[in-house]
Amino acid sequence: MRLLDRYILRNFLVPFLLCFFGFLAIWLVFDFSGNASDFIDGHASPRFIVNFYLSQLPQFAVICLPVGLLLALLYAMSRMSRSNEIIAMLTAGQSLGRLLMPLVVFGVLLSLVCLALNYSMAPRAESRKKVLLEQLGKKKEKNAFLESQLFRNRSANRTWFVRKMPVRANDKSVLQGIHITQQDAEANITTKWYARQARFRPAREGAPARWVLEEGKTVHFEADGDVASEAIWKKLEVADWNETPWRIASSNVDAQGLSVSDLRDYLRHNADFPDAQLAPYRSHLQYRWALPWSCLVIVFLAGPLGIVYSRRGVLAGVAGAIFLFAANTFLNYLMLAFGKGSLVSPFVAAWGSNIAFGLIGIYLLYLRSANRDFPKVGRLFGFR
Repeated sequence: MRLLDRYILRNFLVPFLLCFFGFLAIWLVFDFSGNASDFIDGHASPRFIVNFYLSQLPQFAVICLPVGLLLALLYAMSRMSRSNEIIAMLTAGQSLGRLLMPLVVFGVLLSLVCLALNYSMAPRAESRKKVLLEQLGKKKEKNAFLESQLFRNRSANRTWFVRKMPVRANDKSVLQGIHITQQDAEANITTKWYARQARFRPAREGAPARWVLEEGKTVHFEADGDVASEAIWKKLEVADWNETPWRIASSNVDAQGLSVSDLRDYLRHNADFPDAQLAPYRSHLQYRWALPWSCLVIVFLAGPLGIVYSRRGVLAGVAGAIFLFAANTFLNYLMLAFGKGSLVSPFVAAWGSNIAFGLIGIYLLYLRSANRDFPKVGRLFGFR
């Protein structure tokens, strides 16, 4: 690394760390003030409180790292501009792109960090928060269980009704109050199963996956709907069903709280759902990959606007960068809403904002490198 790169990074990293940890301190104060009564009522230990906030840190970091990056870039570049350091570097033969190169590399690294956090830890932070609060007795039982869960397996023409099951179901979950209806291709009911509870046994050591139904009965129907036969049993094992507890519980789960692996599992297991119902999950899957790269987009937006050659230009550059950041955030959420509503493709919903403002940033960098004035937005609305 050249001496110039180290100097630029040193001028940038100090305000960046101050901005990020300043936002972190503000968040801790506000969140702790909101949860302090619950901690006291639940007799939470210091270790519990530390674990609670460590579980929320990935979600907060993904949100606030881009904001800290924006403010730090504007401060560092404008300060170096006011002291004529940028002009001295350009006069020494360095191009503007070369000056911003260490910041671009830092933006890529920061995007990769956000990408790692946004893969699993950040999306699951909210559900983790609910689990920890439940341990303190804050939440009622209805928040830990799904009541009257209905699941339709369209590929197998099978409908499940579960009276009660865990929200975060896994292979060890017990489903209570089971009513399963099997239909043929013409939607005629052929068989019904009733059980007090059901357990799932995943495939192990060559044995296929199977469901174990306990204390229930099976009813077979004729083609005209009359009962053909009934059988009462204490335990019944069925090995040809492809449902899992997680698939049944996730049929109506919010896409926003699912990790990348959860979203992939949902789309794979529920591929027979209508496209409109799968659109939010497809959009959020793309969004998990696209959101972290907003850090790199911010470098291209704030870098050129932070480099100015007059006091008036400093104010205009800072205002312009903040305006573009706000517009990028607004368009980001707007496109995601369009994607969830199946109005645009998942790729456009997730990546459209980054691509659009990334191109704007590259254009601004070109104008600043060519020492040309930025277009004045006010003229578009008739102002001078």
